[in-house]
Amino acid sequence: MSDENLDEISESTMIVDTNMLKQVRESQQQVQAYLIVLSGPEVGRMHKLESPEITLGRSADNSMRINDVGISRRHARLVRDHSGIYIEDMKSANGTFLNGNRLSNRLQLRDGDKITLGSTTILKFTYHDKLDETFQKQMFDAALRDSLTGAYNKKYLLNHLKTEFAFAARHSSSLSLIMFDVDHFKRVNDNYGHPTGDAVLIKLAQIAQDSVRSEDMFARYGGEEFSIICRGISMGQAAHLGERLRSAVERDVFVHNQHSLKVTVSVGVAGFPEIPVSRHEDLIEAADTALYAAKHSGRNRVMLATAR
Repeated sequence: MSDENLDEISESTMIVDTNMLKQVRESQQQVQAYLIVLSGPEVGRMHKLESPEITLGRSADNSMRINDVGISRRHARLVRDHSGIYIEDMKSANGTFLNGNRLSNRLQLRDGDKITLGSTTILKFTYHDKLDETFQKQMFDAALRDSLTGAYNKKYLLNHLKTEFAFAARHSSSLSLIMFDVDHFKRVNDNYGHPTGDAVLIKLAQIAQDSVRSEDMFARYGGEEFSIICRGISMGQAAHLGERLRSAVERDVFVHNQHSLKVTVSVGVAGFPEIPVSRHEDLIEAADTALYAAKHSGRNRVMLATAR
């Protein structure tokens, strides 16, 4: 085949590929409105705005629930009509701010607008196509999730716990923290290798995810240690959850590379206001102290924190 024919084939192929890419891009550019959390308890999370009306606030019956100090039970509302999406304040205690200005009437949202609610939550209104949405979700997961287990990471845990503790202290409500880790985890790595150790942590995370409520937040605290933030339940109720988790792990069999392992966990539980702490860091310390008491008492058990 001559060089001229090869050039014709090459040019033809490039034209077809370009058209195909254009068609794929056009099919994916179905623009959708979103709110992206720039600051606050759920930083990085995307909320797709599909309904004609979306309410924002602390109450569970809102379209978008935001657990932030200073946010009213029903704080703000987004309304869609043929001309666009509008925002209005719902007589909130601390107001709704659009690009730094307090809302006094309904205003139309523009791409890139910043909405401030409560003490720490800042939302960005934007339009994304499908490719943008996928990229944003990947960025969110990379920033807030542990890459091995898929649980939230320690940074997100600490930020979330700080917000939840401030909420509980302000409203005199219950907040409990569960800390647990794998008993004799070093032996697993030493006897079976780190890939098997990783497999144990992955399955342990799956068991924990299946045990918690939808409103609980599960995170990897570090190494083989994990945490669960339990909003609105007492320390005794959290202890029941910890026991259910401990029992589920003990009953299961962990299998990897033809190795079958029996795994147990030790669990520490602390709760506010039963433990009269003044900072979220103190709640972590109390739960961690209870965890180590469980380990020193023989492992594979749940221990509750005690007030000093």
